[in-house]
Amino acid sequence: MKKFNWGIIGLGEIAHQFASGFNQEQSSLAAVASRSADKAKEFAEAYGIPASYGSYEELLTDKTIDIIYISVPNKQHHSHILQALNAGKHVLCEKAITMNSEELLEAMTLAEKNGLILAEAMTIFNMPLYHELHSIIDTGKLGKLKMIQAPFGSYKEPDPNNRFFNPDLAGGALLDIGTYAVSFARWFLTEQPTVKASVMEPFSTGVDEQSITILQNEKNEMAAVTLSFQSKAPKVGVVSFENAYITVNDYPRADRAELHFNDGTTETIISGSSEQALNYEIENMIAAIEKKQPNRSLFLTHDVIDLLDQMQQKWAQQ
Repeated sequence: MKKFNWGIIGLGEIAHQFASGFNQEQSSLAAVASRSADKAKEFAEAYGIPASYGSYEELLTDKTIDIIYISVPNKQHHSHILQALNAGKHVLCEKAITMNSEELLEAMTLAEKNGLILAEAMTIFNMPLYHELHSIIDTGKLGKLKMIQAPFGSYKEPDPNNRFFNPDLAGGALLDIGTYAVSFARWFLTEQPTVKASVMEPFSTGVDEQSITILQNEKNEMAAVTLSFQSKAPKVGVVSFENAYITVNDYPRADRAELHFNDGTTETIISGSSEQALNYEIENMIAAIEKKQPNRSLFLTHDVIDLLDQMQQKWAQQ
């Protein structure tokens, strides 16, 4: 059994979560890279990682590294993905994987050309709970899908210089929390929707502070996506069918859902562990590499990025 060596590019908060929770028999964290050699060394020592580099390019020349985990700011994802793929590395990139569909298509084409696996680190597409819910839906006992609600509200200190509100760092709610909400909706929709309406309120820097979006596909399945960076809201996803509805609390890393049937009965579904969310991404990445074919999540990611594009196009017309 081959053991895969991972390298990390970008050592922010999510990289610390990735490294601290890394628990794999078939993988090891072998190297990290930062623009600061001292920062890279400190990070490597904190997590017992053998190698550290003071530049991203140095890491990509390390022939022992099989997979690159990219966790730099959103706007830098595309260039680092292409560099890693050109260096012969498989890539798992944080959300939002790219700024738009054009960038993602270029990356997908390069990955296929080079025989490499590319995936987005979207927890929703990797958590066991969501696969279990799909299995239940496939039995038909819930009836036809009708409506989805995907709210996500988060309060961020209104500082124009931080990444959440800085346009130079691709700030705004959509490319941060919005990717979760749209991914939640897309997971359950049986086919790709289009954006029927979307209204956005900007922050003083011009990035999206809050928005409301309506999605609908040709099967008349609908979804409402509500986002805010200046007001908290419970992350409770609701998926409504003819015979029942599903509620998922804290849906980005959920391991529990409730089925509420029309006759008043309920059923609790528990699958996986929220604490292992990032490890599920790693496991599914390894599985895709071994099968030598992308898992379904990459194509759902493409659908999500396309929807984000459509939303921004609507906003440009406001």
